[in-house]
Amino acid sequence: MEPLAQARTLFLEGLDHFKASRLADARRCFEQALALAPGRVSVMLNLGITRGHLGEFAAAEPLLRGVTEAEPHDAAAWAWLGHARASLGRWLPACEALARSLALAPGQGPVWLALGRCRVRLGEIEAALAAFTRATEASPELEPAWSALGGLLRETGRLAEAAQAFRRAQALGADPQLLGYYLAAVDGGAPPPSAPRQYVEGLFDEYAAEFGDHLVSHLRYQAPQTLLAPLIRAAPRYRQVLDLGCGSGLCGSIVHPFADAIDGVDLSRAMLAQAGRLGVYRDLVHQDIASYLDTAATGFDLVLAADVFIYVGELEAIFTAVRRVLAPGGCFACSVELPPAGIDTCLLPSLRYAHSETFMRRLAERTGFRVREARQAPLREEQRRPVPGCYLWLD
Repeated sequence: MEPLAQARTLFLEGLDHFKASRLADARRCFEQALALAPGRVSVMLNLGITRGHLGEFAAAEPLLRGVTEAEPHDAAAWAWLGHARASLGRWLPACEALARSLALAPGQGPVWLALGRCRVRLGEIEAALAAFTRATEASPELEPAWSALGGLLRETGRLAEAAQAFRRAQALGADPQLLGYYLAAVDGGAPPPSAPRQYVEGLFDEYAAEFGDHLVSHLRYQAPQTLLAPLIRAAPRYRQVLDLGCGSGLCGSIVHPFADAIDGVDLSRAMLAQAGRLGVYRDLVHQDIASYLDTAATGFDLVLAADVFIYVGELEAIFTAVRRVLAPGGCFACSVELPPAGIDTCLLPSLRYAHSETFMRRLAERTGFRVREARQAPLREEQRRPVPGCYLWLD
């Protein structure tokens, strides 16, 4: 068989494999076809798309770039190139490719959505809002576009418009638990007991690699240091420490020189991986803190919850469970974000729960704790303004 004929046969086999979701087989056929017919645009495009579906974006990008160079009027090729670049974190080149695609074919709702997400990454908020709006206009039934638009409207303080977008997403079948949480944050409705698990996991899994540096360097995150400083002064050593919502290990790294053993629990696998690399934890568990505490061993002489309760509205069950696992004479140290004056608890538009000092004192007393000390101090900065918090040390 002639090489070009063999390449065509392999190409058609690759298409069949791709349609049947046999992506590795499709890649193999397209690679063999391209070796027999170098530079064949249709093969390059399909191999690039297949590699993208396989998560091989670094290998997909040059193939798709080659297609756009050969066929500069191919809107789909530009869109796939933009997707590959976005997946590699190359936000500006991704925007350029997606914009080229939309210039050729403006009616692509999913491409407008992808462009908006890249604009967000670049901090181009107004451009992102415009792109998300175009996505909803081009594809009115595209639920993720309405969710993205609602999220950005919420972040920019346009709460009534955000609620409208979230309701549209809800009507189109978006996750009811997530959308109920988002709506409660913007329309004042009754909030759920805690942030949905998938929201917390997704948030921290996505930002795990840069999270610690971003908190400390850009947000002037102070909760671990403020919470732990008096504890380190008060006791020469802790036998067993439990770090609830340990994240990347900021608390663990501070308390480690003063502790015999530290256990951590968190919802984000990516954050736990970061914490594990520190080498300061005896055990790290992937679980929500309420479920963990239900079956946790007892005898911890220090339990920490630094900036964790911003994702939990109803705290009574957790406080009761901490009381159970705490050793006699042990300390429970935690922080909360403060709500506006005159409010006990609420879900803020930032999607964070807030609890007043008065509420926390009543909760501590109700669950068998004594307030050793409570102090109001910033947790971090947001838009260069301190976020008010309350730190409590209970025994």
